[in-house]
Parts: sequence; structure tokens; C-alpha cells
Amino acid sequence: MVRSASLGIRIEPSVKDALEAASKADRRSVAAYVEKLIIDDLKNKGFLKDE
Repeated sequence: MVRSASLGIRIEPSVKDALEAASKADRRSVAAYVEKLIIDDLKNKGFLKDE
């Protein structure tokens, strides 16, 4: 099994609140929601290929 890498970031409290609300609406954890946002953006910009 491949282990996932950890990434720590600092964000404004208002951004964290928005992420929590958006992830809840999408029925995901904040970490899973942020990972989805990053993957979608990287694919759209051609940095990450579709599997």
C-alpha cells in the first residue's frame, strides 16, 4: 500500500470556515476535499494526468 504524503499549511480562519462548510456539503473530510480541489486543478492545468 502506498503511504500518502503530509502537507501542512496555514490559512486564514475565514478560509478554513469556508472549507469546512464546503467539505461538509460535499460529504467529505476537509483533507479529502482539499485533495480533490488540488487534483482537479492540477489536471486542468496539465500537471497531473488522468489515471
